Amino acid sequence: MSYVAYKMMHCPTGIDHCAAGFITHCPSDAAAYSTAAAAAASGPEGDVDSASRPRRLGPTPNLVVAAANVLEVYAVRADAAADDGAQPSSSSGAVFDGISGARLELVCHYRLHGNIESMAILSDGAENRRDSIALAFRDAKITCLEFDDAVHGLRTSSMHCFEGPEWQHLKRGRESFAWGPDIKADPLGRCGAALVYGQQMTILKAAQVGQSLVGEDEPTRALSSTAVRIESSYSIDLRALDTSHVKDFTFVHGYIEPVLVILHEREPTWSGRIASKHHTCMISAFSISMTLKQHPMIWSATNLPHDAYQILSVPPPISGVLVVCANSIHYHSQSTSCSLALNNFSSQTDGSPEIPKINFHVELDAAKATWLSNDIVMFSTKTGEMLLLTVVYDGRTVHRLDLMKSKASVISSGVTTIGSSFFFLGSRLGDSLLVQFSCGLPASVLPDLTDDRSADIEGDLPFSKRLKRVPSDVLQDVTSVEELSFQNSMLPNSIESAQKISYIVRDSLINVGPLKDFSYGLRANADPNATGNAKQSNYELVCCSGHGKNGALSVLQQSIRPDLITEVELPSCRGIWTVYYKSSRGHTTEDNEYHAYLIISLESRTMVLETGDDLGEVTETVDYYVQGATIAAGNLFGRRRVIQVYATGARVLDGSFMTQELNFTAHSSESSSSSEPLGVASASIADPYVLLKMVDGTIQLLVGDQSTCALSINAPSIFTSSSERISACTLYRDRGPEPWLRKTRSDAWLSCGITEAIDGSGSSSQDQSDIYSIICYESGKLEIFEVPTFRCVFSVESFFSGESLLVDAFPQCLAEDGAKGGPDATKVSLKKEAANNIRIVELAMNRWSGQFSRPFLFGLLNDGTLLCYHAYCYEGLEGNMKANSFSPDGSADVGNTSDARLKKLRFHRVSVDFPSREDISNLARPRITIFNNIGGYEGLFLSGTKPVWVMVCRQRLRVHPQLCDGPIEAFTVLHNVNCFHGLIYVTSLGFLKICQLPSAYNYDNYWPVQKVPLHGTPHQVTYYAEQSLYPLIVSIPVVRPLNQVLSIMADQELVQHMDNDATNADDLQKTYTVEEFEVRVLELEKPGGRWETRSTIPMQSFENALTVRIVTLHNTTTKENETLMAIGTAYVQGEDVAARGRVLLFSFTKNENSQNLVTEVYSKESKGAVSAVASLQGHLVIASGPKITLNKWSGSELTAVAFYDAPLHVVSLNVVKNFVLFGDIHKSVYFLSWKEQGSQLTLLAKDFGSLDCFATEFLIDGSTLSLIVSDSDKNVQILYYAPKMVESWKGQKLLSRAELHVGAHISKFLRLQMLPTQGLASEKTNRFALLFVTLDGGIGCIAPVDELTFRRLQSLQRKLVDAVSHVCGLNPKSFRQFKSNGKAHRPGPDNIIDFELLSCYEMLSLEEQLDIAQQIGTTRSQILSNFSDFSLGTSFL
Repeated sequence: MSYVAYKMMHCPTGIDHCAAGFITHCPSDAAAYSTAAAAAASGPEGDVDSASRPRRLGPTPNLVVAAANVLEVYAVRADAAADDGAQPSSSSGAVFDGISGARLELVCHYRLHGNIESMAILSDGAENRRDSIALAFRDAKITCLEFDDAVHGLRTSSMHCFEGPEWQHLKRGRESFAWGPDIKADPLGRCGAALVYGQQMTILKAAQVGQSLVGEDEPTRALSSTAVRIESSYSIDLRALDTSHVKDFTFVHGYIEPVLVILHEREPTWSGRIASKHHTCMISAFSISMTLKQHPMIWSATNLPHDAYQILSVPPPISGVLVVCANSIHYHSQSTSCSLALNNFSSQTDGSPEIPKINFHVELDAAKATWLSNDIVMFSTKTGEMLLLTVVYDGRTVHRLDLMKSKASVISSGVTTIGSSFFFLGSRLGDSLLVQFSCGLPASVLPDLTDDRSADIEGDLPFSKRLKRVPSDVLQDVTSVEELSFQNSMLPNSIESAQKISYIVRDSLINVGPLKDFSYGLRANADPNATGNAKQSNYELVCCSGHGKNGALSVLQQSIRPDLITEVELPSCRGIWTVYYKSSRGHTTEDNEYHAYLIISLESRTMVLETGDDLGEVTETVDYYVQGATIAAGNLFGRRRVIQVYATGARVLDGSFMTQELNFTAHSSESSSSSEPLGVASASIADPYVLLKMVDGTIQLLVGDQSTCALSINAPSIFTSSSERISACTLYRDRGPEPWLRKTRSDAWLSCGITEAIDGSGSSSQDQSDIYSIICYESGKLEIFEVPTFRCVFSVESFFSGESLLVDAFPQCLAEDGAKGGPDATKVSLKKEAANNIRIVELAMNRWSGQFSRPFLFGLLNDGTLLCYHAYCYEGLEGNMKANSFSPDGSADVGNTSDARLKKLRFHRVSVDFPSREDISNLARPRITIFNNIGGYEGLFLSGTKPVWVMVCRQRLRVHPQLCDGPIEAFTVLHNVNCFHGLIYVTSLGFLKICQLPSAYNYDNYWPVQKVPLHGTPHQVTYYAEQSLYPLIVSIPVVRPLNQVLSIMADQELVQHMDNDATNADDLQKTYTVEEFEVRVLELEKPGGRWETRSTIPMQSFENALTVRIVTLHNTTTKENETLMAIGTAYVQGEDVAARGRVLLFSFTKNENSQNLVTEVYSKESKGAVSAVASLQGHLVIASGPKITLNKWSGSELTAVAFYDAPLHVVSLNVVKNFVLFGDIHKSVYFLSWKEQGSQLTLLAKDFGSLDCFATEFLIDGSTLSLIVSDSDKNVQILYYAPKMVESWKGQKLLSRAELHVGAHISKFLRLQMLPTQGLASEKTNRFALLFVTLDGGIGCIAPVDELTFRRLQSLQRKLVDAVSHVCGLNPKSFRQFKSNGKAHRPGPDNIIDFELLSCYEMLSLEEQLDIAQQIGTTRSQILSNFSDFSLGTSFL
């Protein structure tokens, strides 16, 4: 038996749903918050500025997006523009409406065990209430989520499930449902409604304000701003209300009780039956009385067109509904109605008045809509055009509808308005955009956007850097933001509001989906000599993604390979540092200052190099300590001095001259031989302090004096007395105009007002930086101290166990927080023996740039785990009450210490997906290096045997490994003339490399990605390794006159007949969009990384290229192998013409300078569509229509030697040795073998079930061959051929080995050889994993595992189903069950493990990890080493 594991390596990025709501704050907070932020951003005299600004930015809600099973909540951060032009450097775009830029920042991110089918925001519109998110999942599950400040994340407030035996009657005997549940919310938050099983309307009644959930033991909860919650639910059978075939529904405004308007079709029809049955849709409005559970119909409208599909509720004061059809729009309310025809296909019922028409032609099927104001709705059409519809009204009477064209943009899957100034275009086919809009603004305010894009915005601004790599999908025809005025022949004044809407794109979320096909090729900067794991980073995935004008080639890499500038051999290096030296002429800005010296610490000496135009060694001429190794180096006193710390002392240097030298000796009181010097183990520098950790586990602080630029030694008295050894320590500098940690003090209102009076740290007034020291003891206790007073402000027990929350464990609060905080003492003592060897070896804390950014805390354990925490401020009501009640009766001293603590500070653990880990037995040097600008990105670098970049983008950690050089000893940043914002690292083989990050890539994605716009739809790509070429099928939409299209497609007599008819001039103007196909041969230019088209092969008209592959054929005349490019095509000419296709073979020219890169060597028509080609032992296998032929190649001719009749249409074809596997469009998979001597293709076995195949491939595990197939119901099945088994009917039937519901359509598998891991030497070497891509933009792998690992991880997986609390209460086990969608299916064995669920294990606390490992009879380290072995074996990129 062979066992497999399933793992997603790149989450889905194609956004299906988006919505806006006040999730993390209520509208009243947001209003206060945005004014304060604006005032802070616009300089010291903020209030004066903000009064004169043109327009207030209203309270901005959060953005919630869902991509397949990923849920993300973002905050929109707008930068207010300074009126006096005080900050020209930091504005990231044109100033528009008082806003200079806006970006999305991540609040929280969840991977769910279920795909989100629909999403609604429950909001009651109150100023002090928050909104909730309601999510609907497949079959009939609804979950409501609200934001919980205490954990800084979403928590489930209610769950509603209508599945299982007791709800079976709701299905009415049906098994398969085309759509999952659809959920909508009442605008006033009184209820929500979900349509489940197509027939049942479930009403979710909201709880009244002030009521909390039953049994909630927080009486204070009602005082704070709570979110909308659902109290109860009941279900209405829509057949009882005589509404069947529901197409859409919505709640309308302006009634006392909730009113639900349902769009439904009485008797279904379709476009082929319009002549006899048309205008079949109608709308019915029901008043929902939740107490009586009665639903009287209050009004209805009939005779709507059959293509009506969407219903929009018009906001007050107008109210009513808009019914959107493919060819017309209708407005209906209880009193009035009006319509607008969009094209010539719109028809009206007999005897009704003439419908007004617009003066251009547009189709609105599959459009998405959102209200920009109370009378303007914006449509995003199926072509990506944006249309504005104005509802012209007087009082509550609607006179007419006006539609006008606006910009073109990305083809969207959902649009939502965010507040009063932004809207978001969510897209599955391109990058999603955050757009700022403004109604009516003089154009003079807006500068031209074009020069801004090309101008290089300097400064430490990763976001502005990223704006330059603007995606291909931004609003295409915006070169400058001009006014959108249209010469409309109707009344000009009534539609003024819609004319003046102007847009500017502020941010974009990258999306690589839908991935249709991909190939695996070498990178531009690949290293031919690499071996082992480093060799993997030579490769990249080149994927077809997007559609239409958003089509692009996405180049994805899992690991970073920096561009090398220069390298030198440098053996036995122990550390490198670059330092600045600001001489008296310090006029350069901090962000752009070049480094002055590079300090290299070797085993027993130190080298110093100048980093001017070139690196020159100056070791002999400077006063640095060069006789021994350096431990740390950095800048002090605002970069005026350099400090160098070595084992026995430290030196302060002014440029190259020493100004002070310190020697460290042990305290005479403690050690008997006081004269011997005491060694420094590690050092942390934060201007003007240096924290030293000595070899004996004590710490010393060097305090700098700003005026004299001198240091003095200060041993903190608090540590000399305590016996606990310190395992790691670091300094954290809380910088910025308003230090962040100050806000979390319990007396924050005092310290923010009068900063200097309270904070006696002596920092200069213009940059109020507080310094804190974070110290972790060997017992695992973590404490944060103020420096230099060393007053403890935050402490937490057993930091190394990785709890999901860190809360200040102050002695007085223990009575209350003991239950919530660390585990109780008895439990700890039991576990001591298992956990006593785990400790923290390194700490780091940093807050990166950005006005709203919060600090991250990192802790490195000695087993290689990196704990990442994100700080947040929790203003619980309990904390303030307690502090006040203690001060009067307690002594004054107690009151002060409790007040100064960072009571509101909390940390929540961030999940990071690290590729692998290793044991750090001896930690000689620090491994975490924090960088602020490398190629415009900020974050940290973790050196060691498995080096990793952790980049901070939008307050989210993006983890990118670096495999290309093996272990990395030391790392630092370098910014000088020749290496702009670059980096230096030293490999363990003793090479020092100076590099830059490849600038073509965007690192704000799960994997680094480069998108190459194609302006057409890519369909298939393949890789020709000899010349590193990528042949690619692209189709470009071309608009043709209709009569030209018809003449090619139809019979000739019919055309003459039509020409006589075409007297109407209108018909001659009609056009039709045709996709024109071509095969482009692309090459990646080696030095620059640019993509060039080397050759283009156009197809004939109406000929679609279906497949392109590189095949190796045996030429029977010359008796040698040839590598050719094979293209299979099909002519698409409508259903009346028999399908034909062509097979084309092209050869590549060898010499570089020839004109034609490819030449056609063979072309032949075939009777069916040629949908797949492959080479089998020098023969060519062609799937044309329902027939598979095997052909010999003579050099000029293909001759068929064998054939096999397939059922319907072959969608994928795979070959291994002499075996052929093909998948049929409806009839599952077939397994054939080719025998040379009888020259015949024989069927070995097939799957007897019916299955709509998407992709097939062979899975090879040693000598075991399995077949894998993905289908239209988002499942994967692994089958095998076993003729000796009884149940295989003597080998006719393929048996199931494993099956899994992936939750996404897998469009392509690729077989790659797995790397042997260190774990087992005797492992099979002939072991292949399958890399796959999905239509949601996800990438994953399915790989074989050995039985021992499988059994261990499978029992862990079963444990984790119950041990972890899953988001939304979804059950991973039911999600992964095979979904047969009503077809008969016999369940297969459970032989697959799911790493999506197993990854929860690493996020548990240490106690829970040890507990679970003990329960399944194994150890934590064994499980974690299985994890890292698997990720090592599958790190193909």
